[in-house]
Amino acid sequence: MAFITGETSFYVMRLLLGVAEAGFFPGVVYYFTQWLPNSERGKAMAIFLSGSALASVISGPLSGALLQIEGGGFHGWQWMFIIEGLASIVLCLVVWFRLDSHPRDAKWLSDSERKALADIIDAEQKEREASRPKHVSSFSLLKDGRIALFCFIYFAIQLTIYGATFWLPSIIKKMGHFSDFQIGLFNSIPWLISIVAMYIFASLAARFKHQQMWVAIALVVAACGMFMSTTSGPVFAFVAICFAAIGFKAASSLFWPIPQGYLDARIAAGVIALINSLGNLGGFVAPATFGYLEQKTGSIQGGLYGLAAASVVAAALVFLTKKRRR
Repeated sequence: MAFITGETSFYVMRLLLGVAEAGFFPGVVYYFTQWLPNSERGKAMAIFLSGSALASVISGPLSGALLQIEGGGFHGWQWMFIIEGLASIVLCLVVWFRLDSHPRDAKWLSDSERKALADIIDAEQKEREASRPKHVSSFSLLKDGRIALFCFIYFAIQLTIYGATFWLPSIIKKMGHFSDFQIGLFNSIPWLISIVAMYIFASLAARFKHQQMWVAIALVVAACGMFMSTTSGPVFAFVAICFAAIGFKAASSLFWPIPQGYLDARIAAGVIALINSLGNLGGFVAPATFGYLEQKTGSIQGGLYGLAAASVVAAALVFLTKKRRR
């Protein structure tokens, strides 16, 4: 494993981060359904995903610095995985002891606040259940075309996120001769921009009610950024990826309130896990496709066109997820 140094370490780190996210993310999304009314989940998801973006801001330069450590019989990349892994274990203990499962368990809320929050969430759930069959089986998931749409849209979002993530260090290297730490600093810029963008988009979506429209706008922004990244040199490509990050991270946070508002609580956890699992296949497809294209053609331009096209298609399909009047 001595080959895991420099630029390769960022690829491996992002791959492992994607695997970890695929595991815990459905639980967090379902957790929001137990705590927040649908109108507030977009902003909550934006704040939550800003943590992921902030992790990308910090982990780039931090990982670059940790790669320089040598000693104790370990190489830099091994110290990076050990130290960052221990941080996750500590956080696990904090979550276990500090997070309440339901509003009724929250001692930091007053009795009236707990009741008001529970009543709003229960009322929304009863409204959804009124239009659902009495018995829901796992096989019904395979017959619901809207769930298939959710899976494809999220797959397109993740495809663009991972495509940009895995291509970004290569762009930065072409911009000049940088150390691992400097590459990490540049790598953090798009994610820092996306933190602000996610909250702005979520606030606009909460104020001007049309969740599908805002997801579509964010996806079009992502498509434009990915397309522009193919039109000039590495510096312009880097700026274009920063622009694309505004779109694909905002789309990721704005997307989840749509299936949450549609799903029955009896199947919500399973469907969220299904959407997330199929969507995160983008974490495999994007890097594998980019690697193949670069090996065969010497360029990943075709892959970038594909990412732009996938975002445009997803932007159009998101309007089909709108609830029909009954």
